[in-house]
Amino acid sequence: MDKKQHIAIFTTASLPWMTGTAVNPLFRAVYLAKDGERKVTLVIPWLSLKHQLLVYPNNITFRSPSEQEKYVRQWVEESTGFISGFNIKFYPGKFAVDKRSILAVGDISEAIPDEEADIAVLEEPEHLTWFHHGKRWKTKFRLVIGIIHTNYLEYVKREKNVMQAFLLKYVNSWLVSIYCHKVIRLSAATQDYPRSIVCNVHGVNPKFLNIGEKKIEQQHRGSPAFTKGAYYIGKMVWSKGYKELLKLLHDHQEELSGLAVDLFGNGEDSDQVKEAAKKLELMVRVYPGRDHADPQFHDYKVFLNPSTTDVVCTASAEALAMGKIVVCANHPSNDFFRQFPNCQTFDDGNGFVNATSMALAEEPAQLTDTERYELSWEAATERFLRAAEVDQRFSKKLAKIPSRSFASTSLNLRKNLEDASAYLHYAASGFEVSRQVFGAIPGSLRPDEEQCEELGLPVSRVK
Repeated sequence: MDKKQHIAIFTTASLPWMTGTAVNPLFRAVYLAKDGERKVTLVIPWLSLKHQLLVYPNNITFRSPSEQEKYVRQWVEESTGFISGFNIKFYPGKFAVDKRSILAVGDISEAIPDEEADIAVLEEPEHLTWFHHGKRWKTKFRLVIGIIHTNYLEYVKREKNVMQAFLLKYVNSWLVSIYCHKVIRLSAATQDYPRSIVCNVHGVNPKFLNIGEKKIEQQHRGSPAFTKGAYYIGKMVWSKGYKELLKLLHDHQEELSGLAVDLFGNGEDSDQVKEAAKKLELMVRVYPGRDHADPQFHDYKVFLNPSTTDVVCTASAEALAMGKIVVCANHPSNDFFRQFPNCQTFDDGNGFVNATSMALAEEPAQLTDTERYELSWEAATERFLRAAEVDQRFSKKLAKIPSRSFASTSLNLRKNLEDASAYLHYAASGFEVSRQVFGAIPGSLRPDEEQCEELGLPVSRVK
């Protein structure tokens, strides 16, 4: 019997932090393992207690990795309704307050034994490789796939830091090229990368499709399925669409007279968002954030999302799955949504007014079975397998080409340059001084004694 292909998914966050890089890689692992044809391991960060308190909501903490794993698996079973056979492993991480991100500590590729190192999926490869110091990903794994989640350049550009954006673009491209055989960009909103393909390999939590199915049943019965108007939900920071939305509402108050919009979210800019909303003549109410699947949202008809910083907005996909109309910007991040009749895009302020008015005046189209399937994780998994070509077996060593061949010379030169680049990064990432210059957390070269004890790692590694 042939050995099952092993896929290891490395990501930068974990539940209960409800961020995209915690939820989407988790679902990817669940659905890749669902048919039992391959072995799948999800590799997620373990945070010591003081860092958990900085990240996880509602003071949720875990005394051990096994306790957190139990939490994650319970959430998955409640969301999907089935038990998945994927594995979970942890790597040591620390939370960087200034970056609002979890950064890996030590060589996280060690979480997977060499004999199981078939395919690695790096969710946010730029994030995972910036401070990586250890075995080269391409050397350890036969195939390394990077999935680009975040439009980092857009966030930096909004801070008007031109030099930082320039450096970030080229360093990201350099590192991803060194460590990944293949790159999947969720949309064309991200920066381009060598050997990359644009494909949305994300789906929606099944519970949103279930809500949408109930709405279709209501419509078939002739009952009013959507009795509320327009809303928006997202992390309440200006860069997550609130700036654009409030400006559009402010500039077109006269045309949108009578419009009521409810905003939901928590975040650093909550107080400023509330103040800006109060200054509008329109009725714009601001509420704390909550789960998008909460019954409070079921009856809203129109989801307004003018954001252009997303790569593929999860909340927009969820709204479509629930049967709502989504009004969004004509932007590459929304290209995947154009196939759905309930997606209405706009180019400017007048277009926003027209799209919003039309959406509020009409009933959402009922999703077909095909459209519902396109939003599912089953379809997203199929797209991933096609885009990543994971069934194509890569040899660890390139086939020998006659030395006189020009292609051989070119290939060898490229490989030598890449090897030299990889060595340069390995050397630079091996010193605390150089690591901290580029933004690493002090003491993140190796896990500390506490992390070693919690994860069962040999303490000698910190010496």
